[in-house]
Amino acid sequence: MEDSNESNRSNRSHEKESLQTAAVRLLETAAVTFAGGLLFSLMHVPLSWMLGPLTATLLWQGLTKRQLAWPVTLRNGGLLLLGYGMGLSFTMESARQIVGQLPSMLASTVLTVGFSLLMSVWIARAARITPQSSLLGSIPGGLSQMVVLGEEFPEADGTIVTFMQTIRLLTVVFIVPFLAVHGLSGGEAAAMPTASVADSTGSGFAGGGAFMAVVAAFAALVSGLAAVRLRMPTPWFLGPVIASALMMIADWAPPHPPSVLVLAAQWSLGIYLGLGIRFSALAGWRRLLPYSLAGGLAIVAFCLVLAYIFSLLHPISMATAFLSLSPGGMTEMGVTASAVHADVSMVVAYQMFRILFILFIVPYALRRLFRVPKGTGVEG
Repeated sequence: MEDSNESNRSNRSHEKESLQTAAVRLLETAAVTFAGGLLFSLMHVPLSWMLGPLTATLLWQGLTKRQLAWPVTLRNGGLLLLGYGMGLSFTMESARQIVGQLPSMLASTVLTVGFSLLMSVWIARAARITPQSSLLGSIPGGLSQMVVLGEEFPEADGTIVTFMQTIRLLTVVFIVPFLAVHGLSGGEAAAMPTASVADSTGSGFAGGGAFMAVVAAFAALVSGLAAVRLRMPTPWFLGPVIASALMMIADWAPPHPPSVLVLAAQWSLGIYLGLGIRFSALAGWRRLLPYSLAGGLAIVAFCLVLAYIFSLLHPISMATAFLSLSPGGMTEMGVTASAVHADVSMVVAYQMFRILFILFIVPYALRRLFRVPKGTGVEG
């Protein structure tokens, strides 16, 4: 009996220490990343409250060897808020334009994937890695989707795929916003990262009152949960996008979120992106880095040229075309579109189409290319 009581006291002591350690780590993460966001904001870096925390996380963990932590619920909450805000840019007119540009979405996606395939052949030969690893690391799909897909191919190295996808993501996340703000919009939007998503007053939800704000929050949460159940890509972002877009198209006038919450959502997303990057997972990362970086830069340059052509063919700005075609995530490119006052609905639609195409079409094509049996799919 005494042994049992002693064991229970020991367990409670360990749980208390664990909770204290988690709390200290959470406070450390918040302090370090807040400093990064504030510094980038003072430096007028585009998307300062996403890129600042991301950079601070990478540097702090790399230099101090201390592990930071951030609850996934905060990441999901940030994605939910950002998705809801971006869905407010959809209107019936934008829906008609998106439907009219479906052939262009298909063409741009096929061209981007084709260019990535060519780059992967060069990288495989130059870096002396397997074609499967190079191709899966070069395709502009979601990092997690490509890593999971790589498990189907025996000759694909998961650490190489993760590293290459990470370098591509970092290249796009840092370079594309800079080009969009300082090259394609004249730099006037650099200090206003969320003007078209958030309420300009920043004091509360604009339009519709408290009741409509509660309704909108409930709709965003339910749509996020539904998207998770349906296994949509980036469900906590895509679900609220669809919910608020439908409310806008139905002319329900949902309220806009306050800017302080949107900045907090960007902060949370930046932390989570930084925590997901593990350079130490690949022993020979220094040898692969130049080729991965060259591949990332090449795809950005290719999309810039393609965007110029599309801006001539369609009544859209160069910034909208570039952000629509750039191989970043829906969230990152959507936030950037808000910063430069581009057509957010068009950007999200193009990004969504590309991700769904890669998620559902590319796996079948790769199986046929590498002659992999249909034993274990990742589509579900």
